[in-house]
Amino acid sequence: MATTSPSSDAGDPRIDLYGLSRTELAAALGEWGLSPSHAAAVWNRLYLGLAGSVAGMGALPPRIRQEMGARARVGSLRVARSADSEDQFTRKDLLALDDGALIETVRMRFDGRVTACVSSQAGCALGCVFCATGQRGFDRNLTVGEIVAQAVHVQRGLQAAADSGPGQGRLRNLVLMGMGEPLLNYESVMQALDILRDPSGLALGSERITLSTVGVVPGIRRMADERRPIHLAVSLHAATQQERAALLPAARKWDLDELMNACRHYTDTLQRRIFFEWTLIAGRNDGAEQAHAVGRLIGALPAQINLIPLNPTDGYAAQPGRLDAARRFQRILADSYGLPCTIRQRRGIDIAAGCGQLAGATRS
Repeated sequence: MATTSPSSDAGDPRIDLYGLSRTELAAALGEWGLSPSHAAAVWNRLYLGLAGSVAGMGALPPRIRQEMGARARVGSLRVARSADSEDQFTRKDLLALDDGALIETVRMRFDGRVTACVSSQAGCALGCVFCATGQRGFDRNLTVGEIVAQAVHVQRGLQAAADSGPGQGRLRNLVLMGMGEPLLNYESVMQALDILRDPSGLALGSERITLSTVGVVPGIRRMADERRPIHLAVSLHAATQQERAALLPAARKWDLDELMNACRHYTDTLQRRIFFEWTLIAGRNDGAEQAHAVGRLIGALPAQINLIPLNPTDGYAAQPGRLDAARRFQRILADSYGLPCTIRQRRGIDIAAGCGQLAGATRS
């Protein structure tokens, strides 16, 4: 039931309004003795007015705010620390949740668009060797409201920024590539995305949302069977089972053959291409031999490969693949296998905001 949605703060039993869909919000108002007809106004205050509290929803009658405030709250994410990249295109926020857990959310500016990179878990249990989140370990899953609140947090920052230019005042893209494995928090992630896609709220388009997974096979199959209308990106990083298991411990549970079968099920069911992410590690997986192995592995699958030069972390000493190696890798996939391949534009590396660098720690 909507009114029993979990809170991360055991000391505050009130419902987090960011954890409710519009339908659930109307039902909750009815349970609280208020008219469900007020749901549209409350929703408007949450996602268009970006209210930070029930008391701050000034457009609502005082009685409504008083009754709601006794039973509900607007989930808060306290900014523990912020960092801006030297080029000013990226901002990383360390956010404290109500129970003291820490997560990181990243805002990236590109020409004509802004992308939010949000977390789905506090920490991660999967232990990918080159990922700072995996090196840190796992605390807990995030609630629906905590995931939604990250996107709202980014939108608040955009609205408040005095230097917002054309196309920079509204959040348009969302990637679930922050801390954690989204498909191991499936229910909360999908409920949060449904809320964020609601056309009367932040109205994020399905075609502008990408979920990244290390390769959780049951989740990939479930996304396909439920026909989830968002993009899927799969972290590949190696083209043999042995090499992949050495980098990604999750590959020992869901092996490469099983993963590729799930990816084929996804593309066949949805008639949609899939994205594969390949972190380029110098001398390990950035050579021509590995590029050909990727091409043979993916074959005729409708796919695009995103090459990501390794980003530095304290717990992994390898070096990123060079740009010339990345371009050679790209040419092989395009010329020999007809596979589209892009080299990921690096953002926020100087503030540890790049792929694999989010640790959610208080260290400097």
